[in-house]
Formats: sequence, structure tokens, C-alpha cells
Amino acid sequence: MASRHHDIADDLRHQITTGRIKPGERLPSESRLAGQYKVSTATLRRALTVLQGQGLVEKIHGRGNFVRRPFRKITYVGGWGMLDPRTAADADLRVTVRTTALGARGDLTALLRVPDGCPLTEFLCLSYEGESPHSLARIYVPHDLAPNEVFGDGSSSARMEASFTVPNPPPAEVRETVSARLPTPDEASTLRINSALAVLAITRVAADTAGRVVEAALLVFPGDRVDAVFTTHHVIDQRETQR
Repeated sequence: MASRHHDIADDLRHQITTGRIKPGERLPSESRLAGQYKVSTATLRRALTVLQGQGLVEKIHGRGNFVRRPFRKITYVGGWGMLDPRTAADADLRVTVRTTALGARGDLTALLRVPDGCPLTEFLCLSYEGESPHSLARIYVPHDLAPNEVFGDGSSSARMEASFTVPNPPPAEVRETVSARLPTPDEASTLRINSALAVLAITRVAADTAGRVVEAALLVFPGDRVDAVFTTHHVIDQRETQR
């Protein structure tokens, strides 16, 4: 026999998928729903957890539970990490950027090829579609190369493209490591996703012509919100074509 919380989840799911409860609409309070279904608050919360795991409901701290709007995908173009401007514009994303000065530690020393304690600037970029987090980027730059005139200090807002701007001059080498994995607890909390939803994680390291790393970026996209496109250009030797 199905447990009571699954019955409640099925009923709420039906109301959502048939449009009776519309995207973006706030659900009644948990206590009111518990009374409506004649169950304990704990049982009602288990039902909501099922819907949250299916991406139908989003719980916003201090505001309540909302029917999640369908997310539109963006396109990540490999080779530098530019976002396709068409999909970025369609999604109408906004980005909050927070800058922090710190010293290189642990994995960052290897990624940026710098000694322990080397001064860095971290740009924590969190994109939103409406009020819902869409993607997360932690970008590390040697402190003397940090574009303070663009990002400033503290918190700010910017277009999505701002966190993927190509520096001038552009890097001579870009290395990207792409993996699909489960989110860390911090990533799941920040992006408000179920811990069972796979994310696309991209580690991007860019170096200049002298081999100095000018940026290391740790990008995290929930798997249902992004397509990644990588294109390889082969240089054909003219002598080969004349044979």
C-alpha cells in the first residue's frame, strides 16, 4: 500500500500538471496543507520533498513553497566558455557577483600554478532566472590581474555574459575538464536543487603566451539547464591536399 505522503504528492502533482496550480504560484502554508489532507506536518513535508526532487516545487527560505517554472536551457560553448548570446538573451538571466580577496590554498595552488598563500581574487557568480538560481561559477584570478574596474567590490548585478568575458588579450591556451556528478551539499543548497540531480561541472584553466595562468574557473550547471557544445577545428596541411 502506498504511503500517505505519496498520495498527497500525487494529488499536488496532478494539480500542477493540469494547470490548476500555476507556475510561480505559492502553495498554501505547510500547516494549512497538512490540515487540508488531515496529516501531520512531517508527513506533508515528505510529500513536498518528493515534488521538490522531481523539480516541480521549490522551497524558498522564509517565503514558502512555490510551483517551479520550467527552466530554459542555455548553451555553454567550449573552447573559452562563452555563452551563446541567443540562449543567454532568451533565458533573461541576471547575475550577482561577489568578490573576495584570499590566498591560494590546496587545489587552487595547483590550478593556478602559484605558491601557497599567493594573493588571488575570487568572483562568486550566481545566475538567476527570475528568483530561482540557475548556475554557479567560482572564478579565481591572480590579484594583479583582477578586473576591479568591471566587477567592483562587494555584491553587484550584471548580465550573464559578464562572468564569461574574454580578457584582452585573450588567453593563448584554455583547458577544460568536464564531468557529470552529483552536487556537493553546498552546491545543492545554493542552487536549490535535489542532491540526486546530476550537475555538469566544468573546470576551466586559461593561460597566456608565457604559460602564466590568468584564470581558473569552477562552473556548476544543473544538468537540466544547460547544453555544452565543443567544436574541434583541424588544420589541413596543404601538401596533403595536393597529393
